[in-house]
Amino acid sequence: MSLRRPASAQTILSSARKPGGRSSRRALWLGLAFASPFIIGFLFLFAYPIAASAFYSFTDFNLFQTPRWVGLDNYSQMFGNPTFWQSLGNTLYLTVIGVPLAIIISLAGAHLLNFPVKGQPLYRALVYLPSIVPIVVGGYLWRWLLNTQYGFLNYFLGLFGIDGPAWLQEPDWTKPAILLMTFWTVGGTTIIYLAALKDVPQELYEAAEIDGAGAWRRFLNVTWPMISPVTLFQVIVTLIAFLQIFTQPFILAQERLNTPSAGPGGSMLTFAMSLYQNAFAFLKMGYASGMAWVLFVLTLVITLIVLATSKKWVHSANN
Repeated sequence: MSLRRPASAQTILSSARKPGGRSSRRALWLGLAFASPFIIGFLFLFAYPIAASAFYSFTDFNLFQTPRWVGLDNYSQMFGNPTFWQSLGNTLYLTVIGVPLAIIISLAGAHLLNFPVKGQPLYRALVYLPSIVPIVVGGYLWRWLLNTQYGFLNYFLGLFGIDGPAWLQEPDWTKPAILLMTFWTVGGTTIIYLAALKDVPQELYEAAEIDGAGAWRRFLNVTWPMISPVTLFQVIVTLIAFLQIFTQPFILAQERLNTPSAGPGGSMLTFAMSLYQNAFAFLKMGYASGMAWVLFVLTLVITLIVLATSKKWVHSANN
């Protein structure tokens, strides 16, 4: 009678690592079980809607009838629709002007909050406070502030002898009104910039001062290179937010509650607002799905352009 020699630990581990081994299959199923909430959520809440919208963009679909395949008709109708180009133009106007100004205002606010003054935590909290106010509440607040007859903004301008415009009634002033409301909520961007400024080594500022650099030269040669990676992140996030801007113009353009409006002369009609109206007011789901894909491609292309040009102005440890 011979005693069986017990398997060594190395033998057990090698058998467990075999692709077809029982332990590897058990580990695989155990891992899938733990990841199943994310996998199921991703498939049903992201992957399926994306695939469905791609299919519906080639159909005539109104939610109540079976989708009818129309090929590229939605896209040809879209590119031949003046309203489409108006909404795209309004969106690009807000994006081209809003993104640089939002970055500049946030960076300037971060520098002000970086000064060691008494009550600094309170000032930081007040700057960030508008960012946590529900955007719908903020929208109706700004409708009151921008009111021509009793709005605070025109009252404030009147103290200096300036006759304030009809912000929400004149087409030339509606987009500046949207931008004002948007800049009110740049506190989150400001706080991120403030954290980036805190991370700049003080030794670099001291060396620049020894070389005789003034405040502006210190900003260009020290501050900007050190915070440029954060700026790249801020630019991309702000860019995507402006290309998808919806709630601010939607609320400011409302003439009656729950009635979709585009503002005077369609001056407040953004791309996302037009998409929403086509989908839920006109029930043109196929057309709206095509608009969603156009917005996705536009956002992707602009983001890739920003990333490609970032090699020239973003500084890192490797360059």
